[in-house]
Amino acid sequence: MRTLALLSLLTLSSACSTSDSSQTTSATTTDSVATAAEPLDTARAQNVTAQSDTLKVVRQRHVFSSPGSPDLFTAVLRGTSVLNGQVSFTITDAAGQVIFREMLSPADLEASMVYEMKTATATQAEREAFVRRRIDNLFAEPNFRKPAVGSQDTYTPGDLDRATWDDLRKRPDAMSFQYLVGKEDRKRIVWSPLKKQVVHLPSQGG
Repeated sequence: MRTLALLSLLTLSSACSTSDSSQTTSATTTDSVATAAEPLDTARAQNVTAQSDTLKVVRQRHVFSSPGSPDLFTAVLRGTSVLNGQVSFTITDAAGQVIFREMLSPADLEASMVYEMKTATATQAEREAFVRRRIDNLFAEPNFRKPAVGSQDTYTPGDLDRATWDDLRKRPDAMSFQYLVGKEDRKRIVWSPLKKQVVHLPSQGG
């Protein structure tokens, strides 16, 4: 009788153990399926390279917003080709803050080529070479001027207010930078301590 009771107890214990093991296996399988169904986003982004479309980069440090700390002037040409891209022109101060940004098209840089052409048309290779040369020379020394506003300069009403103009005129260390956009749009910019930002000066012509 005692032997029969012991056998019954062992049989019941084995059944419970089998049931627990089945539940554990089922839970583990479910977790694995859930994990496999949600791939990481990074798996789809591994082939993307931020610099893959960068065609040309020009950097130069020059005194601009602060007399004692040169800023970083940068021009980056990105796109599928030289004539179908965009040029990002930025100025970053010594603290790493971007204080000026402008997007230029290759057409903006190519337009002045008409003044140098000796034939009626230019080849694609000649056009691309001209755009690359314009980017190379964008930050050339002659494009910087100090003082930004000279004693003989006269104020012209426009984008720049008179108070900012007068303040710049009192600053002999103020440095301006000029660059040609299109055929004749010669832009001039300067850092204004009064406004704490880059401002456009009246154009002085070609």
